[in-house]
Amino acid sequence: MFMVGQARRDGPEGGWIMNSSLIGKIEKARRYAAEPERVQVQSLHVRFRGEHDVYDVHFADGSWSCTCHSFEALGLGTCSHIMALERLLGPIAPQAVGQAERVS
Repeated sequence: MFMVGQARRDGPEGGWIMNSSLIGKIEKARRYAAEPERVQVQSLHVRFRGEHDVYDVHFADGSWSCTCHSFEALGLGTCSHIMALERLLGPIAPQAVGQAERVS
């Protein structure tokens, strides 16, 4: 039996056959991915494996935090781990309240 949302490997030369519902979802996902302005990150928790240790990076209530020494010691509200995440996340990277947009 073929259920909605399933794919099966019955096509020519063992290829995948997808039902129209799944195809529609894939097309919608592509459209959404092309419009990053639709996404707003409200909170985020990432475990970041740095050169010296593993750090927990959080974004919550409009601000970033990191468990690394530099984040606390420098008092800049950022560190290399946060900056790396902002680059990785690109256009959906959350901006801290009052933070000007950073140049990549």
